[in-house]
Amino acid sequence: MPHEIISAITGELRRVDDDRVHVQCGAMLFELLVPSADVAELRQSIGQSLTFHTILYMEGDATRGNLEPRMIGFLRPADRGFFERFTTVKGIGVKTALKALTEPVGQIAHAIESKDTRYLVGLKGIGRRTAELIVAELAGKMKDFAVVAGRRGAASAARSAEEEEAIMAMVALGEARAVAERLMELARQQNPAVKSASAMLREMLSLRTTRA
Repeated sequence: MPHEIISAITGELRRVDDDRVHVQCGAMLFELLVPSADVAELRQSIGQSLTFHTILYMEGDATRGNLEPRMIGFLRPADRGFFERFTTVKGIGVKTALKALTEPVGQIAHAIESKDTRYLVGLKGIGRRTAELIVAELAGKMKDFAVVAGRRGAASAARSAEEEEAIMAMVALGEARAVAERLMELARQQNPAVKSASAMLREMLSLRTTRA
């Protein structure tokens, strides 16, 4: 189970890989595992000072004496809280949970509260039986996290048809929708003059490959 020894670290984001980041804190360089839903946003933040809300846990087999400390980093305290509750489900270990977080925590929590097993099966590494177990054990316990989903849903409704078309094009290219939505937000911030779906898609593709 995760341990609360270091609850947060703040430092310069130096490197972003598909499942982890490297953060410089003084003379120390920390390696943090991160949810894949945050990777696109993090790639645009290299060189910036960020705070990660952390969980430290031991990985390996204690009976063989090969335990190693690992640290997970979350951009938001609520995401860490969700993760801790999510991993109370039997069969949902740290690695499984990290792989499953391909969508924003608020949306996953909303699906759990709505007992939407079809949505949960769409998460990486989650099969139907596991999805049903998640709903059985956590439905009614995720309302405080699901509120975030409602706010994001309102933002999604405000998107133009061109923006939605660009997002769907990214999804068709194999990108997770949550990542495509974040790329859209970044593209809109960096170049608000872009309006057509094709131009937006080019901006999003450029952002995806930058510093990849």
